[in-house]
Amino acid sequence: MKNLLSIIMILMMMPTIAFSQEVKEKKNFFKEFYNDFFKYATIYGAGDYRAPYESSDKKYLIRQPEGAGLYDVPIVEDVTEYFPSDYRIGFGIRKLGRFGYERKPGNFWTGDQNVERQNALIAPTSAVQGWEYLFHFEKERRRGEEWENQRYFLRHTGKYHIVKLESRYQGAFDFNYNAADVRARLPIGKKFSISAGAAFRTHERVYGVNPYEIWVSALNPDGSQVNYWYELAYEYGYQDAYYTTTIFNPITGEEQNVGGYFWWNPEGQIVASSDPQFRDGPYKRLISRYNEEVLGETSMFGLVSPVVGFDFYHYKSNFWMHLYGSAFLPYHKYVMGDKDDFDRVPLSYLYRNDWDQYGLADAAEGEQWWDYQAGANIGWKLSKSIGVFAEGEYTKMWDSEFFITTFGINYTFR
Repeated sequence: MKNLLSIIMILMMMPTIAFSQEVKEKKNFFKEFYNDFFKYATIYGAGDYRAPYESSDKKYLIRQPEGAGLYDVPIVEDVTEYFPSDYRIGFGIRKLGRFGYERKPGNFWTGDQNVERQNALIAPTSAVQGWEYLFHFEKERRRGEEWENQRYFLRHTGKYHIVKLESRYQGAFDFNYNAADVRARLPIGKKFSISAGAAFRTHERVYGVNPYEIWVSALNPDGSQVNYWYELAYEYGYQDAYYTTTIFNPITGEEQNVGGYFWWNPEGQIVASSDPQFRDGPYKRLISRYNEEVLGETSMFGLVSPVVGFDFYHYKSNFWMHLYGSAFLPYHKYVMGDKDDFDRVPLSYLYRNDWDQYGLADAAEGEQWWDYQAGANIGWKLSKSIGVFAEGEYTKMWDSEFFITTFGINYTFR
């Protein structure tokens, strides 16, 4: 009977024990999740408000008063462009490891990407293992123009792997970039590591293709032009009219017959008194407008590329060196983009050098290329008073290049 009662008591207590164990496991899970993902993270919201840019080059216009003659005293108007105040407001959350040579730029995080640059966003290997991220959104106005900037970055670094997701949009430059990167990592000693894997990247820009040049250079089988340059102006509502007149040459004293074309815009205003003047003025904007309309109909491009990288990091309080780089090998495969009848993505960077006035040749196979990123940060304190430093970054993606270098010497009086 005692044994039976003991068994019954144990059975009755088992759900309670199991529940307690489950609660404990849940607490451990949330604690580990907090430590891995939120510990040392910072949520911020900040902005700045600045006096507007004011041009030192004042511009004035003289206007004929109503009812007055052309040579009467004119009205002088200030037509200098004045701008509203500049501002930037942003918010986000960040958790990024800092290398030993990096310092927090201020007492608080503001989200200003020009001031709070960190190599964790560029270097293949992080200063710490585990999760790192930056989720940032801001709205900005400069010289009267407003735009949005966004940057989303998520990476997990382990001893033998690197996984990264990134999305970036810079409204001022109309730069839109998305990437996913998965690599195996091999540490070699305590200071050096290499990595290799695959990367998926996107771009919106069309490289190497000028739709207007193709349109205006098109030829019929007999060699005659298909389109004449002025037909584009007609399509956008511009009209011209030929004139001829006789004028007196004040230098030679002779009469001369002159002729040309006046051009009117769609609102009926004269914008040019000759074809050369029209082509050197309003027509330039029509070419840009035509290209934007044609290329604006293309979808985003996406490609997969093999990628390799390296990272060397040495840090002492009086000398440090951080070298890193990544290379996207010339075996790119486009998996997103508008395709033609040959299952190619004709407007992709792969066919940037294969277009002519006849379009893209049926036999065009494309041309592979290298993309790469690299950076360096070196500092040397020669003594307690003297220190020298050099740092820089270089990125080449398709035909776009970005670089920044900083170097100098510091002397501290003691």
